[in-house]
Amino acid sequence: MTGTRPNTPRIRVLIADDQPLVRRGLSLILSPDPSFEVVGEAEDGAQAVVLARRLRPDVVVMDIRMPVLDGVGATGELAATVPGCRVLALSTFDMDEYVVGALRAGACGFLPKDSSPEDLGVAIRTVHAGEAVVAPRLLTRLISTYVRAPHGASQPLPTDLGELTPREVEVWRLMATGLDNAGIAHDLHISVSTVKNYITSIFGKLDVRDRAQAVIAAYESGLVTPRAATGNPRGDGHTA
Repeated sequence: MTGTRPNTPRIRVLIADDQPLVRRGLSLILSPDPSFEVVGEAEDGAQAVVLARRLRPDVVVMDIRMPVLDGVGATGELAATVPGCRVLALSTFDMDEYVVGALRAGACGFLPKDSSPEDLGVAIRTVHAGEAVVAPRLLTRLISTYVRAPHGASQPLPTDLGELTPREVEVWRLMATGLDNAGIAHDLHISVSTVKNYITSIFGKLDVRDRAQAVIAAYESGLVTPRAATGNPRGDGHTA
């Protein structure tokens, strides 16, 4: 793994998982890397919240399915009470409704438990840097499977559409159908940097923190439907 430059503060990591072997394994993976400092381990979501409030980690690596308080509930509590702490959700399953709940609650990313140690390190650094860690195509599959506009009817958009320009609406729509920034730029014949500017503006107008929450909002509002995202050939990037 890549080390830090001299005098670069280490990323403080809290590990939350109900399986002792998994907790210890994650700690053994991260501890030798000078980029990271494992500041604590929690065996359930409630303990994760207590430790995070006391230890103030930069990133919580959070198992989604845990006793007492699951990762979704713990993520929501951390978002409300320790807003500077970022959550990276872990799940055994690629398609897991709990992951969408965690993203909705404020998790900044999702990583399957069969990911490599290298992927774990990259994901923690990415989340710490303020970016989202979910491949757009996987994100869209998750959300299109588990998020629906009630009764099949479009719900009010999370903001007045008049605040979004027509081009911003189109970028939002393409984002929600699974395209990464390069794919959006290709479809609209604009630069990737212009796409990033549009996305930043969209996040502000929708009052969402990241790509995951923007995509959830698009499905909940009825802007896109699961059928619109089916069979999309592109969208393999990892960050917003």
